Amino acid sequence: MNLEDRVAVVTGSARGIGKAIARHLLEAGATVGIVDLDLADVEAACRDLAAVSPKDADTRLAGFACDVSDPDAVDTLFRSVQQRFGKLDILVNNAGITRDSVFSRMTFEQWKRVLDVNLTGTFLCSRHALALLRKSTCGRIINMSSVAAQGNIGQANYAASKAGVIGFTKTLAIELARHGLTVNAVAPGFIDTDMTKGIPEKYRQHWIDKVPMGRAGTPDDVAAAIAFLASDDAAYITGEVLEVDGGMNTPGQVAASIDTAK
Repeated sequence: MNLEDRVAVVTGSARGIGKAIARHLLEAGATVGIVDLDLADVEAACRDLAAVSPKDADTRLAGFACDVSDPDAVDTLFRSVQQRFGKLDILVNNAGITRDSVFSRMTFEQWKRVLDVNLTGTFLCSRHALALLRKSTCGRIINMSSVAAQGNIGQANYAASKAGVIGFTKTLAIELARHGLTVNAVAPGFIDTDMTKGIPEKYRQHWIDKVPMGRAGTPDDVAAAIAFLASDDAAYITGEVLEVDGGMNTPGQVAASIDTAK
């Protein structure tokens, strides 16, 4: 997979899945903009990635601090990207948060903040990146959804945001195809990250037991799917939602879970 001469921006890439995505794109030859909320975290991620990626990676890395829910900050981000790189070929809208609570106790702030970051942030970054992406001969927008888009207890806000990302992705795919841009989404299942490591072991095991492959996914599993969708091999794929979940959300598995619960 060759992404040489491609410029990518990955939001929420100072840690976890986003950082793995950035590393995969770097290893494929891309120049990568690391974007996250805190500049110190961004700079630390750039140092880490330069140390573990190919020898010239430090020349193909730049860090940017940005709150993707802030329209002015996103405008500044992509002005900075243009000044630094001169172009943009790949946008990965990975930034996302959770503020879990059962609906009866969910506050408006919990609802709004998750929608602002996960869905509005995806809109804002896509909108401000569009002028640059239209100039690319291989433009890609890849959005992060989740299998939770189909509903999950305690995550009305998160599920709504990730379902919204799917509708947004499919609409943009139709609208932007005439410009040669592809727009796809990746929907991870239960992935082994710092966030899921904090779940008590009995609940972690409950989720892992639902995965036919018998293990949690890794950030690299998700990153590999992103790298594929960013490549020339995916040039005729658009409007799709690629589930990276070890079979957790296949119709047969969902039906089996329902039958077991009866």
